[in-house]
Amino acid sequence: MRDAVVLLDRFPALAGVDLDVARGEIVLLRGPNGAGKTTLLRTCAGLARVVQGTVEVLGEDLVATPRSVRRRVGMLSHQDGLYADLTVEDNVRFWARAAGADLDDARSALARCDLDGRLATVPAARLSAGQKRRTALAALLARRPELWLLDEPHAGLDRAGRDLVDRLVRDAAAAGATVLFASHELDRAEGLATRAVTIAGGQIRDDSATPAGPIGAERAG
Repeated sequence: MRDAVVLLDRFPALAGVDLDVARGEIVLLRGPNGAGKTTLLRTCAGLARVVQGTVEVLGEDLVATPRSVRRRVGMLSHQDGLYADLTVEDNVRFWARAAGADLDDARSALARCDLDGRLATVPAARLSAGQKRRTALAALLARRPELWLLDEPHAGLDRAGRDLVDRLVRDAAAAGATVLFASHELDRAEGLATRAVTIAGGQIRDDSATPAGPIGAERAG
Protein backbone atom coordinates (compact mmCIF):
# COMPACT_ATOMS: atom_id res chain seq x y z
CA MET A 1 0.00 0.00 0.00
CA ARG A 2 1.53 3.29 -1.11
CA ASP A 3 0.23 6.79 -0.30
CA ALA A 4 -3.30 5.36 -0.06
CA VAL A 5 -6.18 7.79 0.47
CA VAL A 6 -9.72 6.60 1.20
CA LEU A 7 -12.63 8.98 1.65
CA LEU A 8 -15.75 8.39 3.76
CA ASP A 9 -18.39 11.04 3.04
CA ARG A 10 -15.57 13.17 1.56
CA PHE A 11 -13.57 12.88 4.79
CA PRO A 12 -10.11 11.27 4.46
CA ALA A 13 -10.48 8.16 6.63
CA LEU A 14 -7.04 7.12 5.36
CA ALA A 15 -4.74 9.99 4.49
CA GLY A 16 -1.60 8.87 2.67
CA VAL A 17 -1.01 5.47 4.27
CA ASP A 18 2.07 3.41 3.41
CA LEU A 19 2.18 -0.17 4.70
CA ASP A 20 4.08 -3.29 3.68
CA VAL A 21 3.11 -6.65 5.20
CA ALA A 22 5.06 -9.83 4.46
CA ARG A 23 3.48 -13.24 3.90
CA GLY A 24 3.18 -15.14 7.19
CA GLU A 25 3.14 -12.05 9.40
CA ILE A 26 0.54 -11.36 12.10
CA VAL A 27 0.24 -7.57 12.22
CA LEU A 28 -1.72 -5.73 14.89
CA LEU A 29 -3.36 -2.40 14.07
CA ARG A 30 -3.60 -0.21 17.16
CA GLY A 31 -5.25 3.15 17.60
CA PRO A 32 -8.24 5.00 19.07
CA ASN A 33 -11.78 4.80 17.77
CA GLY A 34 -12.10 6.55 14.43
CA ALA A 35 -8.39 6.30 13.69
CA GLY A 36 -8.90 4.39 10.42
CA LYS A 37 -8.26 0.77 11.48
CA THR A 38 -11.52 -0.64 10.14
CA THR A 39 -11.21 1.42 6.97
CA LEU A 40 -7.74 -0.01 6.36
CA LEU A 41 -9.06 -3.55 6.76
CA ARG A 42 -12.01 -2.83 4.46
CA THR A 43 -9.66 -1.32 1.91
CA CYS A 44 -7.51 -4.46 1.84
CA ALA A 45 -10.70 -6.51 1.40
CA GLY A 46 -11.71 -4.42 -1.61
CA LEU A 47 -14.69 -2.92 0.22
CA ALA A 48 -13.54 0.71 0.32
CA ARG A 49 -12.71 2.84 -2.72
CA VAL A 50 -9.14 4.10 -3.02
CA VAL A 51 -9.10 7.60 -4.52
CA GLN A 52 -5.33 8.09 -4.52
CA GLY A 53 -2.23 5.94 -4.33
CA THR A 54 -1.80 2.22 -5.01
CA VAL A 55 -2.92 -0.86 -3.10
CA GLU A 56 -1.37 -4.22 -3.94
CA VAL A 57 -2.84 -7.21 -2.12
CA LEU A 58 -1.32 -10.68 -2.52
CA GLY A 59 0.66 -9.44 -5.51
CA GLU A 60 -2.40 -8.08 -7.32
CA ASP A 61 -3.49 -4.52 -8.00
CA LEU A 62 -6.60 -4.14 -5.86
CA VAL A 63 -7.99 -1.27 -7.93
CA ALA A 64 -7.56 -3.11 -11.25
CA THR A 65 -8.61 -6.64 -10.16
CA PRO A 66 -10.83 -6.33 -7.06
CA ARG A 67 -12.84 -9.52 -7.68
CA SER A 68 -9.77 -11.68 -8.02
CA VAL A 69 -8.38 -10.29 -4.76
CA ARG A 70 -11.63 -10.74 -2.84
CA ARG A 71 -11.67 -14.48 -3.51
CA ARG A 72 -8.29 -14.80 -1.81
CA VAL A 73 -9.15 -12.69 1.24
CA GLY A 74 -11.27 -13.45 4.30
CA MET A 75 -12.64 -10.75 6.60
CA LEU A 76 -14.18 -11.04 10.06
CA SER A 77 -15.96 -7.77 10.82
CA HIS A 78 -18.43 -6.45 13.38
CA GLN A 79 -21.26 -7.71 11.13
CA ASP A 80 -21.30 -11.49 11.13
CA GLY A 81 -22.39 -11.81 7.48
CA LEU A 82 -24.62 -14.79 8.28
CA TYR A 83 -27.98 -15.58 6.73
CA ALA A 84 -30.46 -15.78 9.62
CA ASP A 85 -32.65 -18.47 8.02
CA LEU A 86 -29.73 -20.78 7.15
CA THR A 87 -28.27 -23.25 9.61
CA VAL A 88 -24.74 -22.95 10.92
CA GLU A 89 -23.55 -25.64 8.51
CA ASP A 90 -25.33 -24.13 5.51
CA ASN A 91 -23.86 -20.70 6.23
CA VAL A 92 -20.33 -22.09 6.35
CA ARG A 93 -20.91 -24.13 3.19
CA PHE A 94 -22.28 -21.09 1.39
CA TRP A 95 -19.20 -18.96 2.10
CA ALA A 96 -16.87 -21.85 1.24
CA ARG A 97 -18.51 -22.25 -2.18
CA ALA A 98 -18.42 -18.49 -2.76
CA ALA A 99 -14.62 -18.60 -2.49
CA GLY A 100 -14.24 -21.71 -4.63
CA ALA A 101 -13.51 -24.00 -1.67
CA ASP A 102 -15.14 -27.43 -1.34
CA LEU A 103 -17.38 -29.12 1.21
CA ASP A 104 -14.42 -30.81 2.89
CA ASP A 105 -13.11 -27.34 3.75
CA ALA A 106 -16.50 -26.45 5.26
CA ARG A 107 -16.62 -29.65 7.31
CA SER A 108 -13.08 -29.13 8.57
CA ALA A 109 -13.83 -25.52 9.54
CA LEU A 110 -16.96 -26.55 11.46
CA ALA A 111 -14.98 -29.18 13.37
CA ARG A 112 -12.09 -26.84 14.21
CA CYS A 113 -14.55 -24.25 15.57
CA ASP A 114 -16.45 -26.89 17.60
CA LEU A 115 -19.59 -26.42 15.51
CA ASP A 116 -19.93 -29.91 14.04
CA GLY A 117 -22.29 -31.21 16.74
CA ARG A 118 -25.90 -30.22 17.41
CA LEU A 119 -25.19 -26.55 16.65
CA ALA A 120 -24.55 -27.37 12.99
CA THR A 121 -28.28 -27.72 12.36
CA VAL A 122 -29.38 -24.61 14.30
CA PRO A 123 -30.50 -21.57 12.25
CA ALA A 124 -28.22 -18.56 12.67
CA ALA A 125 -31.16 -16.52 13.98
CA ARG A 126 -31.24 -18.70 17.12
CA LEU A 127 -27.55 -18.45 17.96
CA SER A 128 -26.06 -16.46 20.81
CA ALA A 129 -23.63 -13.64 20.00
CA GLY A 130 -20.67 -15.89 20.77
CA GLN A 131 -22.01 -18.73 18.64
CA LYS A 132 -22.56 -16.34 15.73
CA ARG A 133 -18.97 -15.16 16.10
CA ARG A 134 -17.70 -18.73 15.99
CA THR A 135 -19.83 -19.42 12.91
CA ALA A 136 -18.49 -16.33 11.17
CA LEU A 137 -14.96 -17.47 12.04
CA ALA A 138 -15.68 -20.93 10.62
CA ALA A 139 -17.01 -19.33 7.43
CA LEU A 140 -13.76 -17.38 7.08
CA LEU A 141 -11.67 -20.47 7.76
CA ALA A 142 -13.59 -22.51 5.19
CA ARG A 143 -12.66 -19.99 2.49
CA ARG A 144 -8.95 -20.85 3.01
CA PRO A 145 -7.95 -17.19 2.65
CA GLU A 146 -4.38 -16.18 1.99
CA LEU A 147 -5.00 -12.90 3.82
CA TRP A 148 -6.98 -12.78 7.07
CA LEU A 149 -8.52 -9.41 7.96
CA LEU A 150 -9.92 -9.41 11.49
CA ASP A 151 -11.73 -6.52 13.17
CA GLU A 152 -11.82 -7.05 16.96
CA PRO A 153 -11.69 -10.85 16.50
CA HIS A 154 -11.99 -11.64 20.23
CA ALA A 155 -15.12 -9.54 20.77
CA GLY A 156 -18.17 -11.40 22.08
CA LEU A 157 -16.25 -14.61 22.78
CA ASP A 158 -15.63 -16.42 26.06
CA ARG A 159 -12.16 -17.53 27.08
CA ALA A 160 -12.36 -20.74 25.07
CA GLY A 161 -13.47 -18.80 22.01
CA ARG A 162 -10.66 -16.30 22.38
CA ASP A 163 -8.14 -19.09 22.71
CA LEU A 164 -9.61 -20.62 19.55
CA VAL A 165 -9.08 -17.37 17.63
CA ASP A 166 -5.45 -17.22 18.71
CA ARG A 167 -4.86 -20.86 17.76
CA LEU A 168 -6.43 -20.48 14.32
CA VAL A 169 -4.51 -17.28 13.61
CA ARG A 170 -1.18 -18.84 14.56
CA ASP A 171 -1.93 -21.96 12.52
CA ALA A 172 -2.87 -19.83 9.49
CA ALA A 173 0.34 -17.81 9.72
CA ALA A 174 2.41 -20.96 10.15
CA ALA A 175 0.82 -22.30 6.95
CA GLY A 176 1.86 -19.15 5.05
CA ALA A 177 -1.22 -16.92 5.35
CA THR A 178 -0.93 -13.28 6.35
CA VAL A 179 -3.01 -11.84 9.19
CA LEU A 180 -3.88 -8.17 9.68
CA PHE A 181 -6.09 -7.44 12.68
CA ALA A 182 -7.39 -4.54 14.75
CA SER A 183 -7.96 -4.82 18.48
CA HIS A 184 -8.37 -2.75 21.61
CA GLU A 185 -7.60 -5.79 23.80
CA LEU A 186 -3.89 -5.07 23.77
CA ASP A 187 -2.77 -7.54 26.45
CA ARG A 188 -3.99 -10.45 24.35
CA ALA A 189 -3.41 -8.88 20.94
CA GLU A 190 0.22 -7.97 21.54
CA GLY A 191 0.94 -11.54 22.60
CA LEU A 192 -0.56 -12.79 19.35
CA ALA A 193 1.00 -10.31 16.93
CA THR A 194 4.48 -10.59 15.47
CA ARG A 195 4.44 -6.87 14.62
CA ALA A 196 2.37 -3.81 15.51
CA VAL A 197 1.56 -0.49 13.91
CA THR A 198 -0.47 2.40 15.26
CA ILE A 199 -2.98 4.31 13.15
CA ALA A 200 -3.88 7.85 14.18
CA GLY A 201 -5.75 10.39 12.11
CA GLY A 202 -5.75 8.08 9.09
CA GLN A 203 -1.96 7.72 9.10
CA ILE A 204 0.46 5.06 10.32
CA ARG A 205 3.04 5.67 13.02
CA ASP A 206 6.26 3.67 13.36
CA ASP A 207 6.07 1.50 16.50
CA SER A 208 9.48 -0.13 16.23
CA ALA A 209 9.99 -0.25 20.01
CA THR A 210 6.69 -1.93 20.86
CA PRO A 211 6.34 -5.31 22.61
CA ALA A 212 4.79 -6.77 19.47
CA GLY A 213 8.09 -6.51 17.66
CA PRO A 214 9.92 -4.39 15.10
CA ILE A 215 8.15 -2.48 12.40
CA GLY A 216 9.10 -3.02 8.80
CA ALA A 217 8.59 -0.55 5.96
CA GLU A 218 5.86 1.81 7.12
CA ARG A 219 5.90 5.57 7.04
CA ALA A 220 3.22 8.17 7.47
CA GLY A 221 2.48 10.06 4.30
